[in-house]
Amino acid sequence: MAEKTFNVTSESGIHARPATTLVNKAGQYSSDITLEYKGKSVNLKSIMGVMSLGIQTGSEVTIKAEGSDADEAIAGLSEVMEKEGLGE
Repeated sequence: MAEKTFNVTSESGIHARPATTLVNKAGQYSSDITLEYKGKSVNLKSIMGVMSLGIQTGSEVTIKAEGSDADEAIAGLSEVMEKEGLGE
């Protein structure tokens, strides 16, 4: 299992457009990928799950991946978080 924690830096948090980008990226991997926020964990491949968290700026989120390409998934999702200006 691999995981990485991010501080959300986007002024509007993780709203529809960036959530879609993350979900699409997560869908490229075979690993089970979850997004954790305030004690809740959702499937990062589910746009409804991600949107249901209502992640605001300044929040701390953790992405966890478990499977054959877990490290690759965390690296790819980290790149999206940084490139999209969502978190660091």
